[in-house]
Amino acid sequence: MQQVASLVIPLFGLVFLGYLAGRLKKIPIEGLAWLNFFIVYIALPALIFRLLSDTPVSEFANTRFLINTTLGTFLIFLLCFCIARLLRKADIPSATVQGFAGAYGNIGYMGPPLAIAAFGPEAGVPVALVFCLDNAMHFTLAPTLMAIGSKKPQKVLSIVSGIVHKIITHPFILATLAGMACAWMKVQLPTTIDQFLLSLSNAAAPCALFAMGVTAAIRPLKRIPVELSYLIPIKLFVHPLLIYVLVTQIPDVNYVWVYSAVLLAALPSATNVFVIAQQYSVWEERASSAVVLSTLCSLLTVTVYLYLATNRLI
Repeated sequence: MQQVASLVIPLFGLVFLGYLAGRLKKIPIEGLAWLNFFIVYIALPALIFRLLSDTPVSEFANTRFLINTTLGTFLIFLLCFCIARLLRKADIPSATVQGFAGAYGNIGYMGPPLAIAAFGPEAGVPVALVFCLDNAMHFTLAPTLMAIGSKKPQKVLSIVSGIVHKIITHPFILATLAGMACAWMKVQLPTTIDQFLLSLSNAAAPCALFAMGVTAAIRPLKRIPVELSYLIPIKLFVHPLLIYVLVTQIPDVNYVWVYSAVLLAALPSATNVFVIAQQYSVWEERASSAVVLSTLCSLLTVTVYLYLATNRLI
């Protein structure tokens, strides 16, 4: 237990400090813009690049792992989407956001720092690969379903070009591709450049977790929608359980890859769920509540999971 405490307290302590700062200092959310830019476009890509560029090329070829993890996340999205459409009688845009609330975890901000701290640098490879595949799926589902559910006609070419542009220009995906290319070509970076990237990498976790806490504080929980009574349990319990079942079916799969994939699935709803809701002006307040409440609940559920995983009890 002491091992888990020494892992969780520093990481979640940063989230708490960010939350406390956000509550005490009433700075508009726009004040986070440059910090978020630094995290998403500079620090986390540097972390991903360094991890992957030092990885043996053979590690990237685990196709079944990628298929199973992406399939699991898609099935969770489909489950939440169908519940919203068939049982809650929601329209397609609202059902889409609810699908993301149940399936789109905070794998960008929380995934790399938690997985690497818990399972070591080896966890960086599965985390980066799952991130790329999951985000490519999310970037495809969101505009496609929103266009189908929109009352305004949209050009297919415009939708497709928007999807492709989001995928090929995302900084995490570019960093992953660059890191894989350097690993394949066995590129050795000059010491000064490597140290520079290391400095940026070391800033990724504290900045990302602090920013996440501030974001939760700035978007206070106004009310708890009834949909969260099943969306949050699906996100924090059903999603990781399904990923565990699917990934453990792979012969000779590395336990670090199993634990990393399950950790990503166990993370709370991503801030991007609210961003998508805001972008399409649908289910906004409830999406914000889903992000905040799932994040608070995950402080307990993720801690329990890390205890089980680090002690090899699952």
